[in-house]
Amino acid sequence: MEFDYNSTRPRLILAEYGRNVQNMVDHICTLPTKEERNRHAQVVIEMMGFLNPHLRDVADFKHKLWDHLHIISDFKIDVDSPYPVPERDAIHPKPELLDYPQHRIKYKHYGFTIERMIERAKQIADAEKKKAMTQAIANFMKMAYVTWNKDSVEDDAIISDLRELSNGELQLGPDVSLTKLDFKTPPPGSRTKSTNNPQNGAGKNKKVQKKQKSKRH
Repeated sequence: MEFDYNSTRPRLILAEYGRNVQNMVDHICTLPTKEERNRHAQVVIEMMGFLNPHLRDVADFKHKLWDHLHIISDFKIDVDSPYPVPERDAIHPKPELLDYPQHRIKYKHYGFTIERMIERAKQIADAEKKKAMTQAIANFMKMAYVTWNKDSVEDDAIISDLRELSNGELQLGPDVSLTKLDFKTPPPGSRTKSTNNPQNGAGKNKKVQKKQKSKRH
């Protein structure tokens, strides 16, 4: 005895209409005359609208149903549709391929955004604005360095890297001090669990005590 499982049946093209509608549409395709196919197609259209009442809120409700009828039949049904038959390629258009960005980053721990910021800063004509932008970039570079390397860094190293990345056009003097930030200080906006909170320690001690009591019993 063979059992009829859904896994052995043909795949449903539009599963929201169910197996019965799929079978009826397949049957309509086999009818010999267009008059019969048209009459049965109208019945199926009414049933499809009844099964999906939410489509009534869609503009051109009937048009949507007739499009679905053609899709369910795999565009094989030959009936007099009141609407143009949809094109197969328009139903499942292939997305355009996106080019993967390829950027050669000199210092990957600073990232490509820093290089773009440097190029914008080099174009600033006002000296004061350019100096402020240069220092802001240097502070960001220091934060990025500490985030990725988990270590402290001297300001001179950041200023030297900035000078190299800008081809000597962006420079900071020795009197400029960058944001104080090292590997022990989390970057702005990061979340860390407090290890010095006595409540956290008390909570851990309570859990340990409960485990010890359970083992004794």
